[in-house]
Amino acid sequence: MRAQRERRFRAVADEATPAIGAYIRRRIYPLSYSDVDDLVEEVLIIAWRRLDDIPTGAEVPWLIGVARNVLRNAHRKFRRGEVVAAHLSPPPHGSSAEDNVIADEGVRAALEALSDDDRDIILLHAWDGRSADEIGLILGVTSNAAAVRLSRAQDRFRKNFANVSVS
Repeated sequence: MRAQRERRFRAVADEATPAIGAYIRRRIYPLSYSDVDDLVEEVLIIAWRRLDDIPTGAEVPWLIGVARNVLRNAHRKFRRGEVVAAHLSPPPHGSSAEDNVIADEGVRAALEALSDDDRDIILLHAWDGRSADEIGLILGVTSNAAAVRLSRAQDRFRKNFANVSVS
């Protein structure tokens, strides 16, 4: 039984680790790239503990959902540290990772105008190439709900982009 569990975990980890790493690397800012391996490791520890909960055939999207939560926790922890640091020193002035990645001001402005959830759904679909079914697994909602959220987020993005382009 244990050997079978270890084989399944190794197969899941081998398949999912590149996608998990890519997901975290694209969203690591403002954390350091040196944190990526630790965050991937944390996702794999959760995968080991919850191996029986991982749906067969949807391992990668399920683990990206876990990575999303792990990364959000890491960002919250970082922001809490930033609040303390802000009282100790003046805030840094620099461009964000989004500014460096997205050269088109209209796209950047349209993405900034979206809520965090809408932006995340758009980027999961556009940057990570995830389908509505996979986004549903990542967000813990039905495929239909994910497709509706994606469609609405895309509509809001298009409206924001049109408003920015007119200005």
